[in-house]
This record gives sequence, structure tokens and C-alpha cells, in this order.
Amino acid sequence: MAEVKNILLCGVGGQGIILASKILANGLINAGYDVKMSEVHGMAQRGGSVTTQVRFGEKVHSPIIGKGQADILVSFETMETSKWLDYVKPQGQVVMNDYEIPSAPILSGAATYPTGIIEDISQKIHTTVLKGSELASQIGNIKTMNVIIVGALVKAMGLDASIDWDKVIKANVKEKFVDINIKAFKLGMDQVK
Repeated sequence: MAEVKNILLCGVGGQGIILASKILANGLINAGYDVKMSEVHGMAQRGGSVTTQVRFGEKVHSPIIGKGQADILVSFETMETSKWLDYVKPQGQVVMNDYEIPSAPILSGAATYPTGIIEDISQKIHTTVLKGSELASQIGNIKTMNVIIVGALVKAMGLDASIDWDKVIKANVKEKFVDINIKAFKLGMDQVK
């Protein structure tokens, strides 16, 4: 693969975005790609925005994705999708978690959570919407929501055939959580047609 692919992951602190990015990056490295990753934590511990950028290809010179350059935006929280949408290429796509985490202004009553985000984004760009919290609850651990989303991303980008994702998950999560995270990953893949 000569062309560099750009993946932007966004969400809110505490959603496991960094782990999700590490699973993704390690899988791509194992497949022989040159991979660069950057993280922006912001006010992550206070429920603030978190983004990671993963770029991969034959040779990647920088970890940074500019506006209009992401092949895919992976959003772990609904409102965060809107904030980062202008980073996606016109022909790009979005994998979006239908999950709302109210910001501090919303919690204080100074603002309201916007409505119609999913419908608006789906009209603008190819979008796959997941109900990550419901799926994670089905398998018995809400904390697997991030790995469900990674599974959907992998399938959406066609990265599911050549990489041993079970091995990657085993290398990146605690042993007692390996089986449920493998199950979560496969459940996420099943959500993308």
C-alpha cells in the first residue's frame, strides 16, 4: 500500500480511546505498515475531548492529520462527531457511536445537548452508526464499548482479513479481559455490512 490512510478517533475522556488506538496501531504494525500515532488528551480526566490520529501506509512521515484529510472519523460520542467532521475527506466515512455524554455546560443547565446530530451527519457523508453501549451491555461489560467500535472500524476499512486481531487484543488488554474483548471486537465487526 503506497497511499497513506488517515484515521481520526474522537470522544470523551474515560471512553478507552487511547486503548482502542493502540489496538488499531499494533494490528497495523503487525501487518507490516509504517504507522504513526498521536494523542491529544485535553481535559480528558474531566470529561473533555480526547482525539487520537493514526496514519498508516508504506511510509508515513508525520502523525498529524489536517482538516479534510481523514479517510475515516471514528467517534465514540455523538456530539464529538460534529466537532471533528471537517477533518474528513469529502469521499471519507464516519463510524459513529450513538452515545451521549453531556458536557459540563449541559450538566450545569447553561446549554442543551444538540438534537439531530446523527441524521445531519448521515445526510452529509457515508456513516455507520453503532449503539455501542447497548452492544457492550449485551455481552456483559460496558467497558468493552471501545473495542466494539474498533471492530466496526476494522471492518469498515477492510482491515479484517490479513491481521490476527485476536493476537493483537491479547497483547493489549489484561488477561482476564481478553475473551470478552475478542467477543466485543467480533460483535463490532458484525455491525458493518
